[in-house]
Amino acid sequence: MIKYLDLKRINEPYVHAADEVLQSGWYLRGEATRRFEQHYAEYIGTKHCIGCGNGLDALTLILRAYKEMGVMQDGDEIIVPANTYIASILSVTENNLVPVLVEPDIDTLQIDDTLIEQAITPRTRAIMIVHLYGRCAYTARIGDICQRYGLKLIEDNAQAHGCVATVPGTSASVKTGALGHAAAHSFYPTKNLGAFGDAGAVTTDDDELAALVGTLGNYGSARHYIFDHMGRNSRIDEFQAAILDTKLSHLDANNQHRRDIAAIYINKVKHPDILVPQCHRDSVYHIFPVLSARRDELRRYLKENGVETEIHYPIPPHKQRCYTAWNHLSFPITERIHAQELSLPCNPAMTNEQVDRVASLLNAFV
Repeated sequence: MIKYLDLKRINEPYVHAADEVLQSGWYLRGEATRRFEQHYAEYIGTKHCIGCGNGLDALTLILRAYKEMGVMQDGDEIIVPANTYIASILSVTENNLVPVLVEPDIDTLQIDDTLIEQAITPRTRAIMIVHLYGRCAYTARIGDICQRYGLKLIEDNAQAHGCVATVPGTSASVKTGALGHAAAHSFYPTKNLGAFGDAGAVTTDDDELAALVGTLGNYGSARHYIFDHMGRNSRIDEFQAAILDTKLSHLDANNQHRRDIAAIYINKVKHPDILVPQCHRDSVYHIFPVLSARRDELRRYLKENGVETEIHYPIPPHKQRCYTAWNHLSFPITERIHAQELSLPCNPAMTNEQVDRVASLLNAFV
């Protein structure tokens, strides 16, 4: 069986980091957290990294901090991609803000930057880009729109740890997570940089925002037992911080392994019923998505031949029951992606022989 993701094998080399924390006797807001926050900020290329409970909390805390700063207020609008995991949108509605959904480009599967400007209204305060599947969603047009309209650029970097973008018009390379005003990161165990449980972080160069995010995630307290804000409990623990810090030094090598796997798929899979994504050298391939109108049949075929796959995601956010008011909306490109997307195994535990086997099976699909 070729597993979609063999977490046990991937995580075995890092168990010692958790043992060291256990022996230290200090499990929250300690040296491991400070060390990881410093190292991850340096890696991403921002002044600040603030650990929190998970990726959804990271997004939610960014928006909440902007409200506390007076940048946003109830009823303001945030432009988000229609093709995304629901957490991106939940963070907006949880803050009594209004998500404005924009279709993706079918070639990149990222938000279509040619459609953003027409979605802007006097209530628009930010654009949230989601680096879905591990591919950079930022474009020069998006940066220009934010500048011209005075909008905040928020990155959902949950799936793109280590992804590098070349800034248009320059030779500079910037990691996702440092392209906008603030970015949210998820370290859910399946991510390229994954913890042994839930964990997340916010990265930013904004001193005031960083301080507020840290305060809001600590019950609203910046000083012990002094509560200036109505916050929440959203803190990374020492175990996760130590594990992530140890894993961080291997992230670039593991991402390159993913790129090598993706290159095999891209070069070898040639089937009229399977659309393989365009090659993109900057992607870190958290997910390797293919599209097929025969998706469910293809998935059964691969399972029968010993290959695990996943679907990201079967139902788009605007068709979910929790957003009943949107169920009548039509986003045909998003709906096509969610009806046809199939995620192939693509992770550092795979061998080239396994990748070749998957590619051969895809080509033999009748």
